[in-house]
Amino acid sequence: MGSRSVDVRNFSGWGESTTDTKETTHYTEKTTLPDGSIATIDVAQEPQRAKTLWDWLQLLIVPTALAVGGLLFTRYQREREQEAEERQKEREQAVEDQRAQDTALQTYLSQMSQLLLDAKQPLYRAQAGDYLSTVARAQTLTILGNLDGDRKRSVLQFLYEARLINNSRLVVFMGGANLRAAKLNFASLSDTNLSGADLSDAVLGGAILSTIALGGATLRSANLNGADLRQSVLGFAELSSANLIFANLAEADLSFANLSGASLSYATLSSAILVFATLIGANLGGADLSGADLSSADLSGADLSGANLTNAIVSNEQLTTVRSLEGATMPEG
Repeated sequence: MGSRSVDVRNFSGWGESTTDTKETTHYTEKTTLPDGSIATIDVAQEPQRAKTLWDWLQLLIVPTALAVGGLLFTRYQREREQEAEERQKEREQAVEDQRAQDTALQTYLSQMSQLLLDAKQPLYRAQAGDYLSTVARAQTLTILGNLDGDRKRSVLQFLYEARLINNSRLVVFMGGANLRAAKLNFASLSDTNLSGADLSDAVLGGAILSTIALGGATLRSANLNGADLRQSVLGFAELSSANLIFANLAEADLSFANLSGASLSYATLSSAILVFATLIGANLGGADLSGADLSSADLSGADLSGANLTNAIVSNEQLTTVRSLEGATMPEG
């Protein structure tokens, strides 16, 4: 039996293409012309090129590309739709949360009003620590933990106007109250007792806080820009990184307070008590410290450039630790 060789290039798509016929064939055809005569025509038939693998691949490229493109587009559309659905859910959740906060706030105000108007035992006659005061404190601390900054302001304003948190007669002790990020800018809270409250990140710019009690309170990173804190009590308060630029702290008690990294530039601290206060890295540029008591205060790295230290109680040893005294008025003038 004879052997037969097969040219594999015919199937690879990369070699010469095969044909059904090796060369051009000729044959004649007879056809009738319009005038009725018969004509003989010589017809040449070119060899028919056979399909290679490359030809078949070319036929598949376009539909494959279209299919892949369609899949990618569908996936993109699906992702966009999912993102839109998530954003819609977030908006709906935000609206629901706002509505829930409004309801909770109204319930709290209604309950507190009933306690205030009770004919036999009105809340305003209660003493701090007694049963009625304890109930009011519990309700207050609970509601504050569930409200945003604007609504926390509403609670605090209610307590202030109802004279439940005044220094002169404290009914509801606010120690540990969650007032974080409370929006209290330009609020009037003079003579209020917020000792021990957490006011981290609270906004108190321009607020009237003269004679306020904030002993042991946390005001980390709070904004007190331009606030009136004259004669306020801030002993042991946490004020690190607080913004106290242009604040008025004249005659304020800041003993043992932590003011590390606080901004106190152009603040008024005349006759303020800063005994054992921590002012590491604080900015006191241009501040008025005339007559201030800085005994044992840590001034390491503090900027006192342009500050007024006239008659301030501060040692030369303390002043050697500051970062800058350029342009400052020294204690001895």
